[in-house]
Amino acid sequence: MDSTITNEITVDVHLPPGGPLSGMAADVRAGLTKPFKELSPRYFYDERGSELFEAITELPEYYPTRAERAILERQAAGICASAGSPTTLIELGSGSASKTRVLLDAMDKAGCLEAYAPVDISEQITRDTAEAVAAEYGITVHGLVCDFERDLERIPLAGPRVIAFLGGTIGNFEPAQRASFLARVANLLGPEDHFLLGTDLVKSREVLEAAYNDSAGVTAAFNKNVLSVLNRELGADFDVDAFEHVAFWDDENLWVDIRLRSLARQLIEIPSLGIRVAFGRGEEMRTEISTKFARDGLAGIYAEAGLEIVDWWTDPEGLFALSLTRRADQA
Repeated sequence: MDSTITNEITVDVHLPPGGPLSGMAADVRAGLTKPFKELSPRYFYDERGSELFEAITELPEYYPTRAERAILERQAAGICASAGSPTTLIELGSGSASKTRVLLDAMDKAGCLEAYAPVDISEQITRDTAEAVAAEYGITVHGLVCDFERDLERIPLAGPRVIAFLGGTIGNFEPAQRASFLARVANLLGPEDHFLLGTDLVKSREVLEAAYNDSAGVTAAFNKNVLSVLNRELGADFDVDAFEHVAFWDDENLWVDIRLRSLARQLIEIPSLGIRVAFGRGEEMRTEISTKFARDGLAGIYAEAGLEIVDWWTDPEGLFALSLTRRADQA
């Protein structure tokens, strides 16, 4: 672990020797040798992928970012009050903390804000965010550079705290992965702590499919970029143009299923893994799911993890929700 302290800023780095992509080879080998091929969405976010995702959030069809921001802007003070005026905000997958500043402002106005902990896998972004927030609010900032799903238990313990996981990213977790993650969150919460989660809500097929099949083709470029990441990092020879983006609403599983479809029969060489991967014409490979929720269903998921809903907010159109929870046995 590398730890840097500057005035009231601490940044701890908990990355494996190979860095954020150290597990890629094993993940890709496992995913591409399954009968139904899959890739982990964690490898979308190289520099180009991050730029494309930022562009996606500004598209007219893609509502989640705007809807969540609208909730935060309208309800930040209420969120702070419902959480019992916490002193510490911990943000999982913080990035530049652009949305989180609304919560920080509300906590600051309430006179309770003492500390912020950005948690992200990018060391440079975490350091930049830590410095910016410390300067803006004059508070203690404890940044953590790690894969928060694997290193969840490393988050700071001082409280009372709100642990925020915004952006609807929980929807990208497989059901078993989601259940394990939420149970671990519950285990971290003390009597005065709360968990704030952003979730996209179930809505019409037309709205959902439009959000992941934008007319400008930005989401398609984002999806196909994962093949460029594999080419660069693993020496694979994917022809990006030999695949097309596919995204559709799966009503049975309540998720948008996002895939890449092979346009021809092809054989992919991945020398660093010592494997060849065959694709048939029209064969599809899953790259991501994006689960959508309803309040009752999410309440059940929380209950199985040992959490209960304290408060619930949506945007005016009911597209997205923020839910505040606590440990059920702390009620």
